Amino acid sequence: MANDQKAEDLLNLALDTPYEMRERSKQLDVGYDRENRTWELIVKYSGNLKEQLLGLPGVEVVELMNEYAILTVPESLVNRIIALPQIEYVEKPKRLYFAVNQGKAASCIPSVQTGELDLSGRGVIVAVIDSGIDYYHGDFRNEDGSTRILKLWDQSKGQIYTREEIDEALAAGSREAARQIVDSVDLSGHGTAVAGIAAGNGRESGGRYRGVAYESDLLVVKLGAPKADSFPRTTELMTALDFVVREAAQQLRPVVINISFGNTYGSHDGRSLLEAYIDDISNYGRSVVVIGTGNEGNAGGHTSGVLSQGTGGPETVVELSVAPYETGFSVQLWKSYEDVWDLTLVAPDGERSGPVERRPGPGILRLGDTEILLYYGEPSPYSMAQEIYMDFLPRGRYVDPGIWKFILTPETIVNGNYNFWLPSSAVLNPSTRFLQPSPDGTLTIPSTAQRPISVGPTTTAPAPTRIFPGGAIHRSPGGQSRIWWLPASTSSP
Repeated sequence: MANDQKAEDLLNLALDTPYEMRERSKQLDVGYDRENRTWELIVKYSGNLKEQLLGLPGVEVVELMNEYAILTVPESLVNRIIALPQIEYVEKPKRLYFAVNQGKAASCIPSVQTGELDLSGRGVIVAVIDSGIDYYHGDFRNEDGSTRILKLWDQSKGQIYTREEIDEALAAGSREAARQIVDSVDLSGHGTAVAGIAAGNGRESGGRYRGVAYESDLLVVKLGAPKADSFPRTTELMTALDFVVREAAQQLRPVVINISFGNTYGSHDGRSLLEAYIDDISNYGRSVVVIGTGNEGNAGGHTSGVLSQGTGGPETVVELSVAPYETGFSVQLWKSYEDVWDLTLVAPDGERSGPVERRPGPGILRLGDTEILLYYGEPSPYSMAQEIYMDFLPRGRYVDPGIWKFILTPETIVNGNYNFWLPSSAVLNPSTRFLQPSPDGTLTIPSTAQRPISVGPTTTAPAPTRIFPGGAIHRSPGGQSRIWWLPASTSSP
């Protein structure tokens, strides 16, 4: 297998792009430490990895369960790492974005917290991997004032605080004094809100606002960001998962892990290393992973279609509206490897580029005041999906605004399905969107993994619900659909 097929397309393009151009991208530079000239890498390996890395100076290893690892590698050694026979596949980190969480009443939780069931979470650990927690808040303390938090790992400080240390901080008498002992703060409040919904005991509100598993214990990980004012990455999420599953297994207790982060990069078929790792770790101990599906359904960041079967056929035009003042963004186009068709790009002023050469590897297109870094990918060991990745970079300050067109011209079509994705709506102008978007398939990654429970918001208004094997679709009166997925069984829904 060629080396470039052991690494994902995004990493291959990043390694082939000069740094001066790469740092202008919102995607390609994620995982690179400019000061130390190192890359952070996610790897799936077999055998004794550390033994094979002994002769490579400057390589740091964080081994995770089930033969996954996070490596920090000098840029000059990345290709040697990929070439090692023990390395099966390599990916670079991606940014993670918050997902909004809803309350419990519309989910019919109160009805199972009374009567015969009386489900309170007693004996269960709830793990919250998020922006941290306000450990001083009354909802995360017992009646005697002691903490319900077993451990708090603040990745941003590289510090794990124990239950005893948190109790010592709470006994200090004030928040200010407590921070002298346990200096971990939830700056955004997102993690505290998630923990309150999942496990708050209502003590602060006199029992009025009580969470779901209100008698559970808590494990909390505050995801770290590698740079000031930046987003956490998938590597931080993987180490957090490893931490909480190991802790629960050591205590011989079941753990429910909440993840309210996600992104849109990937084929959405559940086969990235992050998704595969989550599937694997879901089998370890008594673990249940619950992941929010994001808020991309109405963002206009996805469109899809089917090209005509057979040889030849009418061309398809996909239109993307780019708002003024966009400083850069990426477009992913995923297709079946067995389909053969041409791609042509048309800028808002009518200038064309293409058909794009169907040669695997990197390329650069220039249209108007915009440069497009392009990577024509190949299938990976984990997926037959083929990616054409395009990173739109301004040659001046902004990408050319207006309507960009992607023309798909069929040659030989077997499957015909194609999907376009934009980055998360959190980083784009709302007017940057596909003109004919599709809300289908907009679950954010890693909620697309097979074994976790993927959850979306509910509506309190009565509306038709269709049940199918593995999940249910609920369509609101306004036409929006919400999908609930059960953990995957041996057959797909």
